[in-house]
Amino acid sequence: MNRFKFGDPDDSGSDFDADSTDLPFPEPLSRLSFLAPDFEPATFLSSLTNRHQSLEDLRQELRSLEQLLNKELLDLVNENYQDFLSLGTALRGGEEKVEGVKVGLLSFRRDVQSIRDKVEERRREVEGLLNEKRQLRSNADIGKNLLDYADRVEELEHRLMIEDKSGSNEHAEDESDAESDLYGNGSDESDDEELEDGTAPVSLKRLERHVQKYVFLNSIAATVGKEHPFLLAQQPRVLKIKSTVLLDLRTALEQAKHVGNKRDARTMAVLRLYDLMGEDASPVAALKNLKI
Repeated sequence: MNRFKFGDPDDSGSDFDADSTDLPFPEPLSRLSFLAPDFEPATFLSSLTNRHQSLEDLRQELRSLEQLLNKELLDLVNENYQDFLSLGTALRGGEEKVEGVKVGLLSFRRDVQSIRDKVEERRREVEGLLNEKRQLRSNADIGKNLLDYADRVEELEHRLMIEDKSGSNEHAEDESDAESDLYGNGSDESDDEELEDGTAPVSLKRLERHVQKYVFLNSIAATVGKEHPFLLAQQPRVLKIKSTVLLDLRTALEQAKHVGNKRDARTMAVLRLYDLMGEDASPVAALKNLKI
């Protein structure tokens, strides 16, 4: 049976101190533990559970570490005090240097702005020249179209025999040739039947070419602009050409009922030419020519 020995309190304390000497002595705290970028106090304290150290001893050790760090910082400042003083001395008069740099920057800014203005001026100049070039090219195209328009008007007047008849033999021969072409005496109209009275009908191929040339005149006018002064000046001649072509179409439509088996085909061909010109043939005359 175990027995407890009661004696002097001092004796019991000495026994406790003797037993505590068997515990491992804790190692000093490392600075590296506090330099971690993800340092957390709670995590750090939880890692000290196996140090066999009282909380008060831990506080004392932390205070000692703090004092040591403060002393090292003070020693560092004292060692580099002369360098700090020389740094302040070196910065004296820096206002003048800063002002010099500022003046240089302002001058550079003015130079850059001047260059920018010159570039902008040159850009506007080049843009103006390009616009002028486009305008000249457009005017040149208009001029070519107007020359083409004038040539085609003159050609149609010659083919339709509505030129100025001065009575010269040359004009008379040209008109005779144009009339021969229109009425199918050329080699490309050999398949056309004659009329009941034995005369040659209006050549539809020649008439179609006249219509196409007139339509092309209108397309040139639409490209240039129908309100162009030159085109307005040519309107009387163009209107005379149009009326002459329509007269030939009406003649061809009347002749279509006198060509035998080709009556319906010629009538439809003439109506197609009317439609190509954007004109409407007389419905009554067209129906009379068709076989029902």
